[in-house]
Amino acid sequence: MSSSTERRTDGRGRTTGSVLSGLAVAVGCVLFLGGFVWAALIYRPYTVPTDSMSPTIAVGARVLAEKVDGSEIRRGDIVVFKDAAWGELPMVKRVVGVGGDKVACCTEQGRLTINGKPVEEPYLQGHGPASPVGFKAAVPAGQLFLLGDHRSDSLDSRVHLTDGDHGSVPRSAVQGRVDARAWPLGSIGVMQRPAGFAALPGGTSQPGPVQPITLAVVAGAVLILAGAAYGPIARRRTRKARSHD
Repeated sequence: MSSSTERRTDGRGRTTGSVLSGLAVAVGCVLFLGGFVWAALIYRPYTVPTDSMSPTIAVGARVLAEKVDGSEIRRGDIVVFKDAAWGELPMVKRVVGVGGDKVACCTEQGRLTINGKPVEEPYLQGHGPASPVGFKAAVPAGQLFLLGDHRSDSLDSRVHLTDGDHGSVPRSAVQGRVDARAWPLGSIGVMQRPAGFAALPGGTSQPGPVQPITLAVVAGAVLILAGAAYGPIARRRTRKARSHD
């Protein structure tokens, strides 16, 4: 910005540059704070206490779960839920079956089947079968069948089948659908919906607004920093211009 532009005022002693920098800071604050408020209204943070969802979500990782009704959950979703039969604390597992499904494992190729159709699960820990122990389950209406991605180290619906139960939990037990990993830094990212479930009836769910929220926060931070930096830069340029006069 030239010195003549910096000295041009709006009639109240403010230069064009200072007006624009103030506007940038104001808009940046709206975006930055608005993004956090938006996130607080829609998402809840959770810490994953075990490695049952490894390698998708490591033990101790922080995730953001969108507050959704259980009726919105689809196959392939990772959910946070709480059910008295499973324990006192919220748990994080992947939904592989919904009401009316017949879930079984494993085929000769070691794959999980839903209503007789094999499902590709590239997110699984290791390269072995989809479950080290075979099982079959019929999921009642309004229920969800849940498995961890680390099938050899996950206490999930398979364990509850041994109690003579169907192993599933009611949709009403869902507290949120995991949309993103928030910590550690190296794992930050949006959870991708697995393509293996997309062809089944009902398809897969769509991610919540975690990406536009992130963009709003980042854009707001950039505008705030850029607007705040204008003052010192303008003063330095003014001093240099005066020294050459």
